[in-house]
Amino acid sequence: MSRPTAAPLAYGSATVVSTTVALILLLRPAPGPGVALIGTAALLLGVLVALAVQARRARTAGTGPAPAGPEPAGTGPAAGRPGRGRPGPAEAAAHRPAPVRRRDPAPLGGPSPRR
Repeated sequence: MSRPTAAPLAYGSATVVSTTVALILLLRPAPGPGVALIGTAALLLGVLVALAVQARRARTAGTGPAPAGPEPAGTGPAAGRPGRGRPGPAEAAAHRPAPVRRRDPAPLGGPSPRR
């Protein structure tokens, strides 16, 4: 089983807290064993929710669309031809995104940027 991510931990924790508060407000148990029983039930419910979220994420992880990245070396249409498994420098430069230039805003109270 993989390590839990933020989503199962958050859902499980929220379930424990909300269940505990709701049951204590609704049932108004006597101090002692009643509160301990409600806390234990809420904790078990939180663990079940976290496991269900984790299982759902693992089940749907491989069903989405394929990533839009480049194909691994040796798997593309030119994989059978010698010397064509990897793109050359010119082909790699053609697929590289252009750098983004951002103009810094003028500091507060300072002169405006030159145009």
